[in-house]
Amino acid sequence: MILNDYQEIRDMVAKFADTEVAPLAASIDKNEKIPADLVAKLGENGFLGSYVPEEYGGAGMDYTSYSIIVEEISRACASTGVLISAHTSLGIYPILAFGNEEQKKKFLPKLASGEHIGCFCLSEPNAGTDAGSLTTYAEDKGDYYEISGTKNFITNGKEANIAIVFAKTTKTPNYKGISAFIVDTSTPGFQVMKCEDKLGIKGSSTAQIAFDKVKVPKENLLGEYEKGFKIAMGTLDGGRIGIASQALGIAEAAFRYAKYYSNERVQFGKPLHALQAIQFILADMSTKIAASRLLIWEASRRKDEGVEYSLQSAQAKLFAAETAMWVTTKAIQVLGGNGYTKEYPVERYFRDAKITEIYEGTSEIQRVVIAANELKEFNS
Repeated sequence: MILNDYQEIRDMVAKFADTEVAPLAASIDKNEKIPADLVAKLGENGFLGSYVPEEYGGAGMDYTSYSIIVEEISRACASTGVLISAHTSLGIYPILAFGNEEQKKKFLPKLASGEHIGCFCLSEPNAGTDAGSLTTYAEDKGDYYEISGTKNFITNGKEANIAIVFAKTTKTPNYKGISAFIVDTSTPGFQVMKCEDKLGIKGSSTAQIAFDKVKVPKENLLGEYEKGFKIAMGTLDGGRIGIASQALGIAEAAFRYAKYYSNERVQFGKPLHALQAIQFILADMSTKIAASRLLIWEASRRKDEGVEYSLQSAQAKLFAAETAMWVTTKAIQVLGGNGYTKEYPVERYFRDAKITEIYEGTSEIQRVVIAANELKEFNS
């Protein structure tokens, strides 16, 4: 498909975002909760199983369509956008990409419909960027594994029915010995310890989760034994496209509001946009957003075509996240004192933007990935 072919998808999602999501965004932020009926509507419209094949209950779209869904929903509400992104990129993708046929048939239909919500349990209190140092352990008990440990900063952790959990099956000092598991969160011993009180994306739950001898059937081992690190890194490559799309949606929302405000606000007898200083800010916003979108499209296209995309996803995530932070900062500047108040939405956009530079790999880690890809010819 060429990019023009996606316009129908974008129009459909944008209409839903404007009518069903945007009116709720301020209350979602204030009440720190996404309404259950909105989540149900996301499922009914295929937004929670966009690229899951129809044979497993999904909408049968591609990854580019998914990135457009996350962008447009995030433009209306970043909390709702990241619920979709974490659920789809991190909860569904590992099963779709690394699961066996039995696991796909068992878990994907309910995840694709939104009846079940997924989460991704990798980070720990002392193992964030350094995923190889995790200490959660899965002990082989013969017919099942018994998982014990603590996971931190888990998006959708409070609501999730299915968790993709990474644990050591051999106690090593590095990434070797990590296996991945599909865990039913209703299993005894799985406990949400707390939800973080965050700066932004406040409607999205970010939980600390404890595993106290959680029994996991042997058939729920995901992928190959002790190949979990590869599964985690492969999942995050695609997840970065989702977060880049979220960042793009936030930036687009801030740009549109700043542009609207610059026409409504009159100073010195003229609309703000008559001032060259404001024109230059808007021009730079527009350009950075356009460049972000093209980087995301390129990464998505490569993923859809089954070619290497790790470099492109890191570039998209890095640039879009830093664009979101820059654009939202400048949007507040355009609004002046009004932009610093909760009466106007740019304050929320600013708070929501910051996390895109941190989760699913910080901007510093994206630079490590990019540099490693560009320099690998010298290190082989």
